[in-house]
Amino acid sequence: MIGGVLAVIAVIWILHVRLAARGFDWALAGAGLMRLRWIWLLTSLVPIAGTYAVRALRWAVFLKPLKARPSLSNLLSATVIGFTAITLFGRAGDFVRPYLISVKEEVPVTSQIATWVLERVFDLLMASLLLAFALARVQAWGVSLGPTLSWVLAFGGRFVGCSCLAVLVLLVSMRHFAEPVRRWLVATMGFLPEAHFRKAEKLITTFVQGVESTRSDAALLTVLAYSVVEWGLIAACYWCVARAFAGNVDLSFVNVLILMAFVAFGGVVQVPGVGGGTQVVAALVLTELFGVPLELATTFALLIWLLTFVVIVPVGLGMAVKEGLDWRSLRRLGEGAS
Repeated sequence: MIGGVLAVIAVIWILHVRLAARGFDWALAGAGLMRLRWIWLLTSLVPIAGTYAVRALRWAVFLKPLKARPSLSNLLSATVIGFTAITLFGRAGDFVRPYLISVKEEVPVTSQIATWVLERVFDLLMASLLLAFALARVQAWGVSLGPTLSWVLAFGGRFVGCSCLAVLVLLVSMRHFAEPVRRWLVATMGFLPEAHFRKAEKLITTFVQGVESTRSDAALLTVLAYSVVEWGLIAACYWCVARAFAGNVDLSFVNVLILMAFVAFGGVVQVPGVGGGTQVVAALVLTELFGVPLELATTFALLIWLLTFVVIVPVGLGMAVKEGLDWRSLRRLGEGAS
C-alpha cells in the first residue's frame, strides 16, 4: 500500500511538472471529445456490467461450504451496492459487500470478510500476471523511457515477484494448513475469560470456514476460471474505449493489455469520490509509453475511470434505496464493518 501511494505521488508530480511547463490545451481535449465514437463507449458498458455478474458468481463458489444454494440476486445486488460504496467512500466501502451478503444469506460476517480476502488474493494473482506480461513486452520493445516511468517499471517488477509469492503462500496455507492454524489460534486465546474465549473461538472458526472453498480442486478451478473471465471483460471494456478514440489514439489490443496492467497497479490507491492511481497512471502510461498527447491521455484516463468505477453508482444507489439504505447508512456500514 505504501509503495502504491509513493508511485501515485510520483506520477502526479510528473504530470504537474508537464502542465506547469506547457499548460493544458483545452481546445485539443475538446476536439478529442467531439471526435469520439460514442457507439463504442456505449458498447463498453456491456462487458463492464458483466464483471459484476461474474463477481457474484465467483462469490457464490466461495459461499458454498456455508450455503449450498446462495441467491445470485442477493449476491449481485450486494456486489453492485458494494462497488458503489467503494467509489463514494474509498476503501472503507470494501466491507459493505461482505456485510450485506452476510445479512442477506444469513451467514457469519467474519466468514464473508474471509471471502473478501480470498477474492482480493485471486484478483491480485490476475493483476500480477497481467503486469508481468506488460513488463516483459515493454522490455522486449527496448524503448527509451523517462526516469519516472523507469522507476515505476522497476518497482512494478518487484511488486510482481512479491505479490505472486504472497499469493502462492496464501493459497497453499489455506488449502493445507487452515485447520492447524485454526487450532493454534484458538489455543493462543486460552488466557481469555470463558465468555471472551468462546467469542474469539467462534470468530476464528467462522473465518476459517470462509476459506474452505479453496480446499476443493473443482471449486479452485472454477474460481480461477471466473477470475480469467472477469479480467477478460475488463480488457474488453478498455478495448472498446480504445476503439472510441480510434483516429486520435491508436492502440493495439496488446497495448490495451499493457495499459490495463499498469492501471490495475495504480488502482491500489482509491480516494473517496475522486478515484486515485487509476487516472494518473493511465495518463502517464499513455503519454510516456505510447506518445499520446497529454490532453487526449487525460480524457482517455477519465473515461476509463468513469466506466470502471463511476457508471455503476446510480444503479447502486437505486438498489440501496430499494433496500432501505441511504447515503449515511452505506457510510455507517463501511465504517462499522471495517
